[in-house]
Amino acid sequence: RRVHHRQPGLAQQLRRLLALLGVAAQNDLVFASKQGTELDAANVRRAFRVILKRTDLDPDEWTPREMRHSFVSLLSDSGVALENISRLVGHKGTVVTEKVYRKQLRPVLLDGAEAMDRIFSDG
Repeated sequence: RRVHHRQPGLAQQLRRLLALLGVAAQNDLVFASKQGTELDAANVRRAFRVILKRTDLDPDEWTPREMRHSFVSLLSDSGVALENISRLVGHKGTVVTEKVYRKQLRPVLLDGAEAMDRIFSDG
């Protein structure tokens, strides 16, 4: 179970939104199973497959993990700072993000290297 520190008032806003959607919040979970319990990996994969069946995406090629990697890639390609990407994917620091998403972060790292080349160039 991953706990995120929320902004003040966010929990109350989420409860109001859930009430408007007709969903009874039985606990403080943002994402819950149909029974209101914590989601486990099997619940997530099952729900994800249901969603994929409504699209033209191949369920054998797309998993929640692939979507997470795509999320990191898109943020990186858009120039989002590594520290912000780390926070958005729930990492405490950048070390795990850099290690796991090395390929997806290449543009950010290349931009940094090119900036250093410009700063220390002789011309």
